[in-house]
Amino acid sequence: MSETPRKLGQVQQWMQAVIMHPDGVVGGIESTAAQTHIDVSVNDIEQVIKRSQAQNSIERLQVYGNAYFARLVEVLRDEFPALQHAIGEEAFDGFAFGYLQAYPSHSYTLADLSRNFSQYLRETRPPADAEEEGPDWIEFLIDLAALERTYSEVFSGPGPEAGDHLKPGELQEIPPERWADATLIPMPCLRLMKFGFPVHEYATAVRQGGDPHPPDPQETNLVIGRRDFVVRRKAVGRVEFEMLSAIVDGLALGDAIQRVLEQTDVEFEALAAEIGEWFKTWAAAQFFRAVEVGGADVS
Repeated sequence: MSETPRKLGQVQQWMQAVIMHPDGVVGGIESTAAQTHIDVSVNDIEQVIKRSQAQNSIERLQVYGNAYFARLVEVLRDEFPALQHAIGEEAFDGFAFGYLQAYPSHSYTLADLSRNFSQYLRETRPPADAEEEGPDWIEFLIDLAALERTYSEVFSGPGPEAGDHLKPGELQEIPPERWADATLIPMPCLRLMKFGFPVHEYATAVRQGGDPHPPDPQETNLVIGRRDFVVRRKAVGRVEFEMLSAIVDGLALGDAIQRVLEQTDVEFEALAAEIGEWFKTWAAAQFFRAVEVGGADVS
């Protein structure tokens, strides 16, 4: 009696589970995900995939499996050009393949592929040697990966281009007695990041075709946003960074100022003298979507 033909969708789901498995096609065939669709062993694989004149069934499946992972590594190369420049193509591909084993893709979009890449680098880094002098270059690489991933997120996510952003003069329309209760609503693409190296300068040099050397350690407070569909970054001082952080955390301006005064050594008079210019700069950079007072949008 001949075997009942399998449905196309059943075979497609089985093959997807096989070729996407992090342990290769043999591990994929034996996986629960594949067995759920077609209960077949490695020895009986020809029941599903026939051999060809040149290749057996496993080798035929490996062609697709290898192509799948090669494509994903290529995507990671495109997203992390500065990191690849820093460690070399061969080392980068090794990290990329290891990452794909540890964090298999489960998303319909390649935009999510590298979401945990910097986390993977941190999880697999060798322990820091307390007796070793000099910069922690592994930390530089992790910072670099985190920055490039953030660039991708900011570029592909929602931004201010539709015109829904805070205009420079709108804060001035708030009555002075209510100013401390005002809350700035950040753009979803706004990112605040602290690094131990000026990785933004290194990444820019690579993307402009340069051949930079790894920079010396330097505390770097970076504000990343988007305007006119271009990702933009700016290094700022600690006080401005802490003020932005307090606002992004949802604090009203009066509470944000109080937190900055408590967390830094800046005096109130010096902070007050800077805030006006900061607001103009932030509005021009389109960091914020709106301003609310008492929960009501007044922008």
